[in-house]
Amino acid sequence: MEHVLIMKDIVKTYSGVPVLKKVNLEVNKGEIHALIGENGAGKSTLMNILGGVTPMDSGSITLFGEENVVIHNPAMAQEKGIAFIHQELNVVNDLPVYENLFLGRELRKKSGVVDKSAMIAKAKEVFAEMRVDINPSVQMSSLGASFKQIIEISKAILIDAKLIIMDEPTTSLTQPEVESVFAIMKDLVKNRQVSIIFISHKLNEVVEFCDAFTVLRNGENSGQANVNMEDGTKIPQADIARMMVGSDVLGVDVYEPHDIGEEIFSVEHLTIPHHVKDMSFTLRKGEILGITGLLGDGKDELVRCIFGDIKKESGKIILDGKEINPKHPEQAKKLGIGMLPSNRKENAIIKDLSVRENIAIVTIEECKKGLAIQSSREDAIANEYKEKLNIKVDNLSNKITSLSGGNQQKVVLAKWLNAKPEIMILSNPTQGVDVGAKNEIYGLIMDLAKQGLGIIITSGEAQEIMKICDRVLVMFHGEHRGELNRDQLSEEDIMILSTGGQLN
Repeated sequence: MEHVLIMKDIVKTYSGVPVLKKVNLEVNKGEIHALIGENGAGKSTLMNILGGVTPMDSGSITLFGEENVVIHNPAMAQEKGIAFIHQELNVVNDLPVYENLFLGRELRKKSGVVDKSAMIAKAKEVFAEMRVDINPSVQMSSLGASFKQIIEISKAILIDAKLIIMDEPTTSLTQPEVESVFAIMKDLVKNRQVSIIFISHKLNEVVEFCDAFTVLRNGENSGQANVNMEDGTKIPQADIARMMVGSDVLGVDVYEPHDIGEEIFSVEHLTIPHHVKDMSFTLRKGEILGITGLLGDGKDELVRCIFGDIKKESGKIILDGKEINPKHPEQAKKLGIGMLPSNRKENAIIKDLSVRENIAIVTIEECKKGLAIQSSREDAIANEYKEKLNIKVDNLSNKITSLSGGNQQKVVLAKWLNAKPEIMILSNPTQGVDVGAKNEIYGLIMDLAKQGLGIIITSGEAQEIMKICDRVLVMFHGEHRGELNRDQLSEEDIMILSTGGQLN
């Protein structure tokens, strides 16, 4: 097959620490090629070199047959036919769709005036090719996550990209939305002979949608293969996971039987306008309760209401036999409720602060003497949880953004555990976390349950819910659709309930 990209013996070091150690990557014309590995394996660094964001120390790049290509900046990457769609989508919500598509590359009339009509017409042409119904004149903020992802793909078409890098494109999408985005990707591959590099932690998507894959581990190649094997079957996910971490992780059973005590928390007939209708459930001491459903079915709003982040219209929230009504997260914290939100980067970490400061922030008052913050107290707290949660960081003064996704998630968990909550809410606790770190986080959750915390987990991933929960509530269109005990859990039954069906 014809190669569109050959990256050979790529080396990159930071402050003397090797990040890429003679890494190789080959991508064929007209294929979806997965680039996978744990957080910190070197995937982003390799793609930043290809995208012109980071220079390599040594190695060679052959691109579309041109040898020894050096890409100095992202603009040069675009000129050479590379589009990089980052995990944090580069959209401006306050602008209409057509302006987002042409931002920085506006079409103009001979007079120099921006040609709005031409941009709208071109946008319609691209959307028609992609077989999606999007009005180019609507505000970007009105679109859902999958449509915003499609807008980014549309930008790649407009610059006539022949190689598209997609970094975790399905993180915030429901299964139907995932299938829609991949259908568009496959059309691009088939009709335009575009090649796609797909970065993901979701091995089921790699096996279902990709043609081939390359695995990195600790900055080195640890495997590459076609997804479809010679016998006509697809490569087992467990084999790919083993290449990523060097051991069998998918088969590890993290759930352990544990004592579940008396009821400590309940919600009675809770209604949140436009999101949740007449929701009731209970939580017991040491219980891990899962709440699942499709994206937009109210589970996120439900736990945000419990945490005092949004208002309820009616119903009761009861903790230790007393009705509570938290109107702000600070009130929820004082009542003994902690929450790890679903969007870590926007709502959980403070990017400009250090690891130490992020861990201590929730209980910062305890670190004060008068008006001054005692750094020694912050250090003591941070070191305690670094050891307890096995947070991998060289220096607690490093920025939180220097850590991998899994270690950032541990930091967020640490800051809430330091507040000594009675109830811990975990929304998508392993979102954006690699398969090895997932099991570490599941183990931590298991330990917390053994210590008697009541834990609520919201997740749209059935496998995650099944792996760790004692009991699961399934929501559909904001309502409680069904309840499954651990011995009743199956992906099929969860999907039936979450799509409005009824179990026999």
